[in-house]
Amino acid sequence: MARRLTASDAVYGIHAVRSAVSRDAAGITEVWVQDHDGRVRGRLAELLTEIEAAGIAVRSKTRADLDHAVGDVRHQGIVALVAASALPEVSEAGLAGFIEGLSAPPLLLVLDGVQDPHNLGACLRTADGAGVQMVIAPKDNAVGITPVVRKVASGAAEVVPLLQVTNLARTLRGLQNLGVWLVGADASPEAASVYKTDLSGPIALVLGAEGRGLRQKTRGLCDFLVEIPMAGSVSSLNVSVATGVLLYEAVRQRRPSLPS
Repeated sequence: MARRLTASDAVYGIHAVRSAVSRDAAGITEVWVQDHDGRVRGRLAELLTEIEAAGIAVRSKTRADLDHAVGDVRHQGIVALVAASALPEVSEAGLAGFIEGLSAPPLLLVLDGVQDPHNLGACLRTADGAGVQMVIAPKDNAVGITPVVRKVASGAAEVVPLLQVTNLARTLRGLQNLGVWLVGADASPEAASVYKTDLSGPIALVLGAEGRGLRQKTRGLCDFLVEIPMAGSVSSLNVSVATGVLLYEAVRQRRPSLPS
């Protein structure tokens, strides 16, 4: 029976494994593949060709082995074991140096207590696409990097630094001291439309957790609040969807040559 993998040991699913191989093959120690009576077909066979070409060891496992290793998830018959060093490393102590060393105005994403791994994975994937330099989240009452996060992120978890901090309020104040404006996503009356707000400077977009949104203390630290205008009957969007809307409005403003 295959061993049970810990939270940051594995990437699974065809797309996520392909992304991990293309981005950092050296960070993969081996790949486990479900044995179908000695045959592997279709997309999985194509991926195995890429894996073998990269010099990564492949081990044949039963479906029961893979199910036990990653739990009740859709692994699509493939699991890649990754070294801890495959994840981008960042520390609270190094945050100031990281911000000061950026070659472009900071575009950061702060997630105040997101607990659903699917949402975090989707946020990381969107953050990578939008060019976010770092995602920041609290250590407590928030999800970290898990196999589910890595699968949903489709490779973004291996390239976008996720800094989990012990005191989010202190970190936010530190960002302000470094010249970063905190833009909180909120549906309160004082929030301005995101489409009428300047997001072209050094900013950190701050979004709250599923359901409750921003905590009061976090909201109070934001330099200004924005909302996404809603035309239908629902009052808000899922946090990962809202992240996409806000980040790409910032991208649009920062790159005025993009099609409108």
